[in-house]
Parts: sequence; structure tokens; C-alpha cells
Amino acid sequence: MRYTLLLHYPEMTADDLGPEALAEGMRAFDDYAKALEAAGILRSAEVLQPSAVTTTLRERDGELLVQDGPFADTREQLGGTFVIEVDDLDHAIEWARQAPPIAWGAVEIRSTATRFVDGAWQGTAPVQ
Repeated sequence: MRYTLLLHYPEMTADDLGPEALAEGMRAFDDYAKALEAAGILRSAEVLQPSAVTTTLRERDGELLVQDGPFADTREQLGGTFVIEVDDLDHAIEWARQAPPIAWGAVEIRSTATRFVDGAWQGTAPVQ
């Protein structure tokens, strides 16, 4: 099954972190990505820009509303994702618990319901 690991953690600038902590974090994420890749389960990994540069779109009464900055006003923000393909949720949990932000944030595991591949949707309807 395909799972997306959504990494939530407090946003900090490089200055907030300091050079040592920044280098350590980058090394931890690099090691984690390489471990997933070596296991043959990594499908993609993305680090997102800070939430301050987010643009949120909504439509209300036929009018497009564009909001700059994060929509959610929370301490933790979505910072990145890893998409992995493993046998089951237990394996996804094993890998998610090794994600660096588990120590200072949260890792949400969400299975893929459908995905668009080679011009067509594949999979099942989302579980309610």
C-alpha cells in the first residue's frame, strides 16, 4: 500500500535553529530519505517552503478568495511529506516512527485512496 507521511513541526528559521542544529536536522532528514530509498519503498519526498509564503484559495458564493500566508494559525505547520509504499500500516508505522520530526513534532500517516497514473485514476474510493 502507498502511504503519505505528513511531517508537522514548529517552524523555525535557520537563525532560530543555529548552524549546528540546522546541520544536524539536514543530516537526519538526509539519512532518513536514504534509508527509505535503500529499502526500496520511497516514492517521493518533499520539503515545503515556510507557511509564511503559503497561498490559500477558496470559493465563496462564486467569488474566488485568495489569502496569503497560512490558513491554520497553529504552532506546528506541515513541513514536508514522504510517500512510501509498504505492505501494510504496521510497516508504515515502523518507518514513520524513524522520521526525524517525531522527536519535536508529529508524523501523520495517511494511506492513498486513489492516485493519478499514466492518464487514469487508480485505486479505491476514500474510506469514510
